[in-house]
Amino acid sequence: MDDRSEPLNKDEPRARYDRDLYSWAVEQAALLRSGRVTEVDALNIAEELDDVGNEQYDKLESALRLILLHLLKWDHQPERRSRSWWASIQIQRKHVEKVLRKNPGLKPFISEAIGDAYGVARLEAAKQTKLHPNIFPEECPFSRDEIMQRPIQWPASD
Repeated sequence: MDDRSEPLNKDEPRARYDRDLYSWAVEQAALLRSGRVTEVDALNIAEELDDVGNEQYDKLESALRLILLHLLKWDHQPERRSRSWWASIQIQRKHVEKVLRKNPGLKPFISEAIGDAYGVARLEAAKQTKLHPNIFPEECPFSRDEIMQRPIQWPASD
């Protein structure tokens, strides 16, 4: 057993959540493992658990954003298609699948994540392609199936 899992001495000063998150987290885990539930900082533990869930949503949204960015670029600049864009789409599809496999509770939020991701992907596509933002639809033009399964061939063959 490492030092982080040893029960705390009741007389030792406790780390503060707002000053040393790492030490606070280690202490809270030790308290829980030792069954000293009445001594835990339940409110801040709940906040941290919410953050963990939000981080998983953010991973999903980030992977979707990269897929959408490269699909937009793929469709609007066919002459510039690259192995890099193709690879990004394939890799990020795998990331989405992994996040959803590890966090099945996110499945009901896929449409929301696509909407959140598309707004940013649209702006990034305009910046990277130097095309006017109005070239790209305001609403996501791709269905979930297209995002995850649309064939993208490399080398490109239209």
